[in-house]
Amino acid sequence: MVNAVAFAYGAAPFQPDCLSSVKHPARLQATLDLLHEVDSVARPADAVVSAWFRARRSIGDTDRGQISELLYALLRHHARLGWWLAKHGREATLRNRLLAWLAIGEGKTRDQVQSLFNGGELAPAVLTDHERNLLVKLQGSPIDHPAMPDEVRGECPSWALAALRRRFDGSFQGEMAALLTAAPLDLRVNPLKSTREDALRALRDIGLPAEPSRMAPFGIRVNERPSLASLPMLRNGEVEIQDEGSQLVAMLVDARPGERVVDFCAGAGGKTLAIAAQMANKGHVVACDVLDRRLKRAAERFRRAGLHNIETRPLAGETDRWVKRHRASFDRVLVDAPCSGTGTWRRNPDARWRPLGPGLDNLLPLQASILASAARLVKPGGRLVYATCSLLAEENEEQVAAFLAASPGFRVVPLREAAPQLTDSAHPDFLSLTPARHDTDGFFAAVMQRDPTPSSDE
Repeated sequence: MVNAVAFAYGAAPFQPDCLSSVKHPARLQATLDLLHEVDSVARPADAVVSAWFRARRSIGDTDRGQISELLYALLRHHARLGWWLAKHGREATLRNRLLAWLAIGEGKTRDQVQSLFNGGELAPAVLTDHERNLLVKLQGSPIDHPAMPDEVRGECPSWALAALRRRFDGSFQGEMAALLTAAPLDLRVNPLKSTREDALRALRDIGLPAEPSRMAPFGIRVNERPSLASLPMLRNGEVEIQDEGSQLVAMLVDARPGERVVDFCAGAGGKTLAIAAQMANKGHVVACDVLDRRLKRAAERFRRAGLHNIETRPLAGETDRWVKRHRASFDRVLVDAPCSGTGTWRRNPDARWRPLGPGLDNLLPLQASILASAARLVKPGGRLVYATCSLLAEENEEQVAAFLAASPGFRVVPLREAAPQLTDSAHPDFLSLTPARHDTDGFFAAVMQRDPTPSSDE
């Protein structure tokens, strides 16, 4: 258990109480301020939260945890809180959302909320008569109501509703419910520095309940939310934070020591790390991305993990001249394509409602262009892996079908052949993971192989 330390938001400190996320008025005002920050910038909530707390280092660990927990509760109940407010003729302001959550989600009475909204130095402003009346109307209401449309109860935005209904059919509500739960903390053991058995023992020695991942061979699930500062194994590169589904995608690359491999959309480098470790630090891995600053941060992770076989390569775009110069020269190419991120809604609930990148209409042609360009890097007989963290067939199976139709030199390697140990995929040929079925983020991956003797026009 992390020791609580004093919280100082603004000027006056107070003693934290880990038993209640809303007992102290200052936590409520801090949550409102942080929610406003999340709502006003076009960045993912987790990045905004991290930056906000970094700028307020006097806030203690316990208070950070309670503020974050309350913030994410508001984000995960966005549509339902909005539905209740609309039902009572109220605007879905940030303050009204918080009041609605305290009444419905926390079950607090008007008088209890009024004692928190007391207008003190660090507290939210005193309730208006209109707000007190709202709390009375909401008192005793369930967060889910039979009159709610399925998309409201499932917190599903309109732009994804039809596609997710097609994808899941009768299991739509179950999958939407799973996407409303908090994502677990998964770790991947770096085999160059430790073993899973040693890492599990070390976690248990510091009082953290942990168990081997169900499918990923180097994965560990931690059944608690520790302060990451309490994990020395994370600081020294023995383990990395990585969802089990992401670990399985990297495993499908099947990179061997001595091979040449490209992670074409490397981002923060999580899959690159797993791939390079598979290769036992032998061979050559190129981590590419269009965002040079992300590659620079990833390079720090590579050094910490003790990996020396990785080169970072910023690209101007998917058709960068570097691709043409290295045509047909890599044994393995991973395309972890930019996508809608519907599979990550458990950990990024704000992404349902806020445009944080290109819309689906722009993503689909971009994915096709990236896949076609990256495929040129694959040598004859080499492997191409296309992956997304999306649950939408348009970004997954349909993209693969379109690519194969335009690229006769490639064929699908069925999952039973590429990874026979993965027997619980939601698709017989591709890796297809969902939160409800596998308790991972939603992931898709297709393994394709280039013919050993491609035709001259490829």
